[in-house]
Amino acid sequence: MTSHATGRSTRSAAVIGAGQTGVTAALGLLDAGFTVTLYSDRDQRALRQDVPATGTALQFGETQQAEAALGLDSYTARAPRHTGLSVRIAGPEREELIAFDGHFDGYAGVAVDTRLKADERLSLFLERGGQFVVDAVTPESLDAIAAAQDLTLVATGRGGLSDLFAVDTARTVYAGPQRSLLTVTVTGLGHDESVFAHRSRAGGGHSGFSILADQGEGWWGPYLHKDAGPSWAFLGWARPGSDWEKRFAAADSAVSAHDIVQQLYRDYIEWDLPEVLATRVIAEDPHSWLKGAVRPVVRSGSGKTAGGHVIASLGDTSAAYDPIAGQGAQSGLIQAQRLIAAAAVHEGPFDQAWIDAQYASFLAARGDAANKVTRLFLGDPELADIGNQLFATAAVDPKAASALVGLLHRPQPFLGVDSPATTAEFVTAATGQDAAELLGRFTPAGRFERSAFSNTLANA
Repeated sequence: MTSHATGRSTRSAAVIGAGQTGVTAALGLLDAGFTVTLYSDRDQRALRQDVPATGTALQFGETQQAEAALGLDSYTARAPRHTGLSVRIAGPEREELIAFDGHFDGYAGVAVDTRLKADERLSLFLERGGQFVVDAVTPESLDAIAAAQDLTLVATGRGGLSDLFAVDTARTVYAGPQRSLLTVTVTGLGHDESVFAHRSRAGGGHSGFSILADQGEGWWGPYLHKDAGPSWAFLGWARPGSDWEKRFAAADSAVSAHDIVQQLYRDYIEWDLPEVLATRVIAEDPHSWLKGAVRPVVRSGSGKTAGGHVIASLGDTSAAYDPIAGQGAQSGLIQAQRLIAAAAVHEGPFDQAWIDAQYASFLAARGDAANKVTRLFLGDPELADIGNQLFATAAVDPKAASALVGLLHRPQPFLGVDSPATTAEFVTAATGQDAAELLGRFTPAGRFERSAFSNTLANA
């Protein structure tokens, strides 16, 4: 159990950015005995009420373990649980090609509104004696902050702060965003076995992922909304130049985003349509939707202010992931926990060498693998042969499906998969069967099972 500081602090830290990762780091450092100042350009009420959630923040076992190591609630008792991922893949001519349902082995996922998590952790931070400063930190003001602290973490890129950390060109493979994004949170669906029953016997316990080769991807998953509680989240990815991209761009409110998603499923993904039509906008939260685009970028773990003071990047400032594989929130929290654990026992200065060593350790343990798995789910051409083999064998063997979706939880095994031969080794190890024989048994789905869901509450 984490012990809380009681006046024994001899070292100081500043954390810039009060999102989920920043406030988690601030609270963790405080509990590790630091005097901590947390900076945000919004006050606590605005952070909860006036901004959208930054994605679905789906996290699995390794991330939950990191939060537990910090003595923090991972929301597994409060949020609806993800126990698997159901996948459907259609070709450019709408051919219904691949269908499988991967069960999570030994862990479950939870997707929690980042505004809820940040708000509750900020309250704990203040209760335990942390200092919260509402101020828009600039590169100029950051110089003075870093000069006064033993350790300064930058967990926001706002105001040009991310530019203080050099782009890692070896790890940053894309010149721009690979998808346009649209997300909306809704109610109207439960999480029992009758929901998405055509996809899985687990029904609403499994999230649903559909891939359309020429358009993009759509995902539905159980979610814990800050006000509505257990709910569902949609997250869509549109390929550049696609019809979906044009549709996503037209969203300007939660209502319009919801309308766009429902029409999208009428036109493209009708096998899931009854559930989608049963959903309702969360009227009390006008920020229950978001659109945009993310360029996947990996930056340096350390930077310097104008006055030469060393600062550390954290979370999205270190690495911005496309959310298609759910690695952003997970990696940020794991990075924060590892950094706090190292800082708690470190007796020397938090200089550039120390910061760089911690970041290199994180990249080796999580970051590089998370980046590669994200590229796999983005359909990166360099990984196309590997992806084709993995997804096809997942459609044949449930153990292959579980191993593939398990990479979202623990991506490290994918680092060594870099050829058809090593892909076959991965599949054989997961299934106990010859990978080539499994691949030879693959046949296209032909036609996906359609939903027969009836919203009994709406029809009562």
